[in-house]
Amino acid sequence: MEYEVLGWPPDGPKLRLDHERFSYAGKFVMTNTGKAVARDGDEAVDAEVVETRTGSDRDWLELDDVVAAIAFNEDRTDAATLWLRYVTVARDRRGEGIGPQLCSLVRDRALERGYDRLRIAVNNPFAYEALYRAGFGYTGETTGIAELVLEYPRPTDERGSDTETNGAVERYQNGLAEFRDRDLSVEEEAFLESRAGNEPPSCAMSMDSDGKRDRDGDRDEDGDGDRDEDGNRNGSPDRPRST
Repeated sequence: MEYEVLGWPPDGPKLRLDHERFSYAGKFVMTNTGKAVARDGDEAVDAEVVETRTGSDRDWLELDDVVAAIAFNEDRTDAATLWLRYVTVARDRRGEGIGPQLCSLVRDRALERGYDRLRIAVNNPFAYEALYRAGFGYTGETTGIAELVLEYPRPTDERGSDTETNGAVERYQNGLAEFRDRDLSVEEEAFLESRAGNEPPSCAMSMDSDGKRDRDGDRDEDGDGDRDEDGNRNGSPDRPRST
């Protein structure tokens, strides 16, 4: 599996995804968002091929082996903050931990590029758990459409602390509690029940310079990870961003 950043905002490539395999496929055709992908392959995408399509109104980047993708852009009022806007995983590849791994890649590359923090807004408990696994933490904020805002590095009371500290557990559980009063699926209700009183999941994912996993996560058998990540609408590039 290859994990790659194809381009950064505001000049990302137009990425063509199969609408039948990927949710939000139409959101990846915009050139004002950066793009990152997970691919079922061993070779990196030719940088010159990506460059010829960056900023073009006609050319598309179409990769047959893409299994997950992320679109991201800068906060409108804080250039040091990067927002992950849309995360999608192929329907036939959910449950393998690919989504959190791809989020981890963007996280690491964004920090290397000079961003101070990353943010994402999620609207279901599966995505919430998946982002915790990628090192994000609940900020206590929600958007105007009731999405929970998470950020990396985790909020101050969690930075540098063990996940067993009361503050970290309380913050994680507060986020889960936000979902319990909502109209949930049977699977979501069961998931929330299974997490009652739990500590936040540990962040055990990072990438080396070649986009390879330094520490592999286990296959996600309990219902979180990619399967959940793909169900998340992470806002719209046209929506005012939280700061």
